[in-house]
Amino acid sequence: MADLLGSILSSMEKPPSLGDQETRRKARDGEGGVRFHSRQWADQEKVSANEQDREEHTEFAPSDEELDSYRRGEEWDPQKAEEKRKLKELAQRQEEEAAQQGPVVVSPASDYKDKYSHLIGKGAAKDAAHMLQANKTYGCVPVANKRDTRSIEEAMNEIRAKKRLRQSGEELPPTS
Repeated sequence: MADLLGSILSSMEKPPSLGDQETRRKARDGEGGVRFHSRQWADQEKVSANEQDREEHTEFAPSDEELDSYRRGEEWDPQKAEEKRKLKELAQRQEEEAAQQGPVVVSPASDYKDKYSHLIGKGAAKDAAHMLQANKTYGCVPVANKRDTRSIEEAMNEIRAKKRLRQSGEELPPTS
């Protein structure tokens, strides 16, 4: 085991001494300067090449209408697209003008009163409106009879009396 470790350590390079580190640093700094200048020169070449490519290969993205026509499986025709665009603008202008004019008053083709006059009559609605009065009866029972004027105690006493009579088996007297 010790022989293996010794052989590995002997095969490795020794750490650099102080003098060696300084020379390496100076060499690295010198190379770094050269690398920086050469990198800067290469970047300038890339920029100029990219500008040339842009000038040579200037393409325009297709419009939304063109993409829509391709999606529908139709062939793109710029003239038809221009006509459609003009029609849309015209329709939009017309809508704006209609909105500025205000709401349109719609009148029916016929009056329902004339149509159903044989059922409702000519003046029946006006006569009924003038004669309208509050109805005193609700159903078959007059409203005056529906009001209970008794107090709670009186009503409870009456209910208790009815229960007592039922339990004793006697007939109920007529209530007022």
